[in-house]
Order: sequence, then structure tokens, then C-alpha cells
Amino acid sequence: MSATNCAPAAERKKLGFLDRFLTLWIFLAMGIGISIGYFVPDADEFINSFSNGTTNLPLAIGLILMMVPPLTKVQFSKIPKVMAKPKLLVVSFFITWVVGPFLMFSLAVLFLKDYPEYMTGLIIIGLAPCIAMVIVWNELAEGNRELVAGLVGINSLLQVFFFSLYAYFYLEIVLPLFGINALNIDITIVEIAKTVGIYLGIPFAIAVISRFALIRLKGEEWFKNKYLPFISPITLIALLFTIVVMFSLKGEMIIRIPMDVVRVAIPLVIFFAIMFFLMFLVGKWAGADYSDNAALSFTASGNNFELAIAVAIGVFGINSGQAFAGVIGPLVEVPALIIMVRISFWLKKKLYRKA
Repeated sequence: MSATNCAPAAERKKLGFLDRFLTLWIFLAMGIGISIGYFVPDADEFINSFSNGTTNLPLAIGLILMMVPPLTKVQFSKIPKVMAKPKLLVVSFFITWVVGPFLMFSLAVLFLKDYPEYMTGLIIIGLAPCIAMVIVWNELAEGNRELVAGLVGINSLLQVFFFSLYAYFYLEIVLPLFGINALNIDITIVEIAKTVGIYLGIPFAIAVISRFALIRLKGEEWFKNKYLPFISPITLIALLFTIVVMFSLKGEMIIRIPMDVVRVAIPLVIFFAIMFFLMFLVGKWAGADYSDNAALSFTASGNNFELAIAVAIGVFGINSGQAFAGVIGPLVEVPALIIMVRISFWLKKKLYRKA
């Protein structure tokens, strides 16, 4: 284990004020949005006046900005170090990209078959692993920094190149195999690829270019200690802006929304719990030490809700149930994975008594 992974807990990153209360901020943003939609006349018409097809310009800008900071933080130089642990890489890839999406698909069909828009939105959430907050959860759990950085780098690249194919496969091919033919989703891979190209490709290019250019011009210390802290809040601001706008279009649903939140949240909670424990136990079986196992487990558990929201809005529209379901992702993920941090230390005592 490298020295960076043996840093005492006091030196580890603590969850910041904004991140610690992210669930609260999301609830407040939902409340503000609902209030605007309910009390401000023609608010929905004003917001929709900035739309062209399913694309709303202010939201498109917000969604792109939301993706830039987490992608900018990705240390692609760490990827070769992950290759030095091929067994853990194979295990991580299988659980994260094969088991995870199918598990979310199964839970979505089981719990939300009668709510096809929410079901579809939940399936989209399950298609991409987290590339932002996973670094925070890993730090809190004292996981392997280098391993999680490498996994985030690989997962970011996989999302850029394969998310469109994955989404089309599950929504247009797998759903009918389960006898769900009446949804008439009728989307093309071109539509998904276009959306992913805009909301993931553009911020990915901005992130990579800015990272290499600024490190070369200003140095890595300045980049890590000045630039990254400066742009980090942009993700939260853009996310809350997106939520306010989305819920301002649903003011009339104020009575129905609480139950819809619960309806979508239940399978999400089950997903996070199963993925975390499954990855931790499989990682232990594969010979991972605790720090490696924490990195693997949080990578497998979290989801890229920024991308899910962007794809849902880009493909199905801002008023869609798919977009609504996407917003529930971070609402549930933050408190769930904070609990998983505590469980991670409990598992360390149970499974790694000599660690």
C-alpha cells in the first residue's frame, strides 16, 4: 500500500458543508421550483419558450456546466496503475458494468412497471457509474486514492464511448424481451448518441483540454489547490438550477410529487445496498485489501446522476417522468452512501481484523 493511502484519518478529506447537506439543498430547490410553478402565472410557458424540440437552452448550458468539474478532476494518468491489478479491474468491471445495470433494470421493472416513464428514468440512472462524488465517499471511507482515480478515469472513458449503445440496448432491446412492448419508447441510437455527445462529449473535451493546458501553464499544485476548488461548486449550482427549473414546470403536481419521490426512491435504496455489499464481499474474495475494497465498492454503488438527468431531458424532454426520476437519484444517493461509509468501517472490523 502506498504512503498516500496510509494517511491518517485526520488528514483525510471531510465532507464539506455543501456536500453534507446536499439532500437538503435538493429538497429546497424542489420546493422553490414547485412554488414558482404553482404561484407564478405562465411560468411553464416562459421556461418552454427557450426550448427547441426537447432541448431547453438554459438547461442545456446548466447540464453541460454540471458535468465539467467532476470530469476535470479525473486523473487519467492513474489509469496505468489500475492495470497493475488486473483481477480487481475485471471484478470491478463485471460488477459495475454488467451486474449493476441489470440489477437496476430488474428493480425498475419490478417496482415501476406501471409507471413506464419513471421505470425508464431509473434504468438510465443504472447505466453509468459515478465519476464525481465517488471520490468523496472513498476519501471518507479511507479507500485507495490511486485505485479510485484510475477507476473513475476508465469509467469516464467508457461512458463517453459506450453509454449511447448501452442505453439503446436496455431501452429498445432488453425491455421487449421482458414482455414490455406497450411502452412505445421509440428512440433511436442516434438520438441518444446526440444527447451524450452534447452533455458528456462537450464537457469531457472542455475538462481534458483545460486540465492539461492549465497544469502545463500554471503547474499541478495551482491546478489542484486553486482551480479545482474554484470550479467545484459549479456542479451543485448547476444541479440545483436544473431542479428548480424542472419542478417549476410541475407546480400543479404538488400533491402527487411526495409519493412519486418515495416510489422512485425505494428501488434506488435497494440498489445502493445490494451493490455495495455485493462488491465488498466479491472484492474480499478476490483478495482486495480494505483500502482497495472501499474504492471498488463505492465505485460500483454510486451512479452518474448528472449524465442520467442530461440524457433524460435531452431524449425525453424537460417535462418527462424520466427527467423527474433522474432528479431523485442524488436525493437518495447522498444519505444512502453516507450510511455506507459507516458500514464500510464496520465491515473493515469484521472482515479485516488484522488490517
